[in-house]
Amino acid sequence: MKIIAVIPARYEASRFPAKLMQMLGEKTVITTTYQNVMETGLFDEVFVATDSEIIFDEIVKHGGKAVMTGQHETGSDRIAEAVQNIDCDIVINVQGDEPFLKLEPLKQLIQVFYKDENQEISLASLKIKLTEKEEIENPNNVKVITDNNGFALYFSRSVIPFHREISYNAGYFKHIGVYAFRKHALIQFSKLEMKPLEISEKIECIRYLEYGMKIKMIETNFIGVGIDTPEDLEKARNLLSN
Repeated sequence: MKIIAVIPARYEASRFPAKLMQMLGEKTVITTTYQNVMETGLFDEVFVATDSEIIFDEIVKHGGKAVMTGQHETGSDRIAEAVQNIDCDIVINVQGDEPFLKLEPLKQLIQVFYKDENQEISLASLKIKLTEKEEIENPNNVKVITDNNGFALYFSRSVIPFHREISYNAGYFKHIGVYAFRKHALIQFSKLEMKPLEISEKIECIRYLEYGMKIKMIETNFIGVGIDTPEDLEKARNLLSN
C-alpha cells in the first residue's frame, strides 16, 4: 500500500484565527506539525493542504510540500480535493493544530488497514480515556462511544454516555482528530451532503456514521496538545520548554 499524510491547514480558524502561524519555540505551529510528521518515516509523502497563501509559503519556505485548495467546511473535504490526483491507497489526516503527535499512534492506525482483509473499514481514528471532570464537560473535547469491537457509534461535544445510574461508570473517551482513510472512502465522503447531526455538532466524522460507514477507533495513551484556543497555545509552549 502507498501511504501518505496530509495536513489540512486553514488560516481563518473560527475560535483562534491564525493559530497555525503562531510561534511554538523557534517555528510556527504548522511547520512544527509538518516536520514532526515527516520525522516519523512512516509515509511515502507528506503534504499540507491549505487555502492560505501565507501557510502555503510557510511550508514551501521550509522545504515542505503544500497543495492549494478551495475553501471547505471540513478538513476531510479539503484533503479529498488535495489527493484526487495523487496516487495512494491510504491517506492519514494529521490535524495542523496537533503538533506533538508521536510515531506509535500513527503506526497503530496504519496497521488497521493491513489487518482489514475484507476492506470493510472506511477509516480509523484515535481515542484517549478522560478522567478529569473539567475535561469531560469541555465541549471543545469531542467524546466518542464505541461498540464491543471498537467501531464508533457516535461522537458528541456533549457528555456521552450520560450516567443515569450514578454508581456505574462506563468511562469517557476523547476523540483525537487524527484519521486514516481509504482514499476511495475519502473521495466518496467529499461528495456526500452534510446531514443534520454533523451540522449541529460541527464534527465531520459524524457524516461517515450518518451514511453507514465503519470507523474503527484505536485507544491510545498519547497525550498531546490540540491548539484550539490561546490557552492551548500556552500549554503547548510549556510542554515544548519542558
